[in-house]
Amino acid sequence: MQPRSLDTPIFKTDALCAVELSAVDIPALQDFFEANPAYFIAVGGQPPGPNAAQEECDDELPAGWAFTKRWLIGIVDEAGAMIGMASIVSDLLVKNVWHIGLLVVATSLHGSGTASTIYDQLEVWMRGQGARWLRLGVVEGNAWAEHFWEKAGYIEVRKRFGVEMGARVNTLRVMAKPLAGGTLDEYLVLVTRDRPEANQSL
Repeated sequence: MQPRSLDTPIFKTDALCAVELSAVDIPALQDFFEANPAYFIAVGGQPPGPNAAQEECDDELPAGWAFTKRWLIGIVDEAGAMIGMASIVSDLLVKNVWHIGLLVVATSLHGSGTASTIYDQLEVWMRGQGARWLRLGVVEGNAWAEHFWEKAGYIEVRKRFGVEMGARVNTLRVMAKPLAGGTLDEYLVLVTRDRPEANQSL
């Protein structure tokens, strides 16, 4: 099943197109998750459940967290088939801080450079939307993801312990990347929860 309209893409290359997803795209997203369970197994110890896409669509930020918008994005190939997805939050906690909640690329494309191309295009888009700092969390021990984000220029700022994800309790490496016009020191002044001395359970 394909996601909906490709008329207003977030980005478009010769081979890829990123579009904002909505509730009508939940079946396509669920199909993608079930066909590519590696992420869920790596971080949660089990394949995606039957409602994984609905849960991702309905996911809410903690009460009191400021943000502008939560974007659910599908990446499709030339044939219109979904080969990746991302969850991104704009202006999380502080204006111009964007958070990457999830980036999943079809397992068959790992090692092909597709994930890097998708990320690079998303970063360009986020910069264009006003992002000065990017933020994410990666599960410690998920070697492929850790290497990917480090290679993309992300720096660990602190760790969160005891994070429940599926059937596992993980340690999460909170990482940040300053973009043009921002520095890591400025980021840590603005986002106090990400300072190394912050409460490590948050």
